[in-house]
Amino acid sequence: QVQLVESGGGLVQPGGSLRLSCAASGSIFSIYAMGWYRQAPGKQRDLVAHIIGDSRTNYADSVKGRFTISRDNAKRTVYLQMNSLKPEDTAVYYCNFQGAVQGARYLEVWGQGTLVTVSS
Repeated sequence: QVQLVESGGGLVQPGGSLRLSCAASGSIFSIYAMGWYRQAPGKQRDLVAHIIGDSRTNYADSVKGRFTISRDNAKRTVYLQMNSLKPEDTAVYYCNFQGAVQGARYLEVWGQGTLVTVSS
């Protein structure tokens, strides 16, 4: 199975920056994709950004030019650098893992979530 450890959330003023980290561990054979979703109060969980394979990335239109997703394959860790943060970015951010593990060719796992609050 896979365990995801998320970190980096917190309180920041508008215009500030945060970097989220998500480290995957377990009997992982291959990572197909990892990324970040977010859910604000009263709203559905939406894609923020994810990276597929070695380099293909996708971003929500609302974060393009402000957020950057990256990965460290050796550490099995995905990062989300968030710049020029806005109050609208306030949400719980969830890490998402898709890959092959011992006993399963495909497994999807969600992190517990880390809270990002953008406020004056």
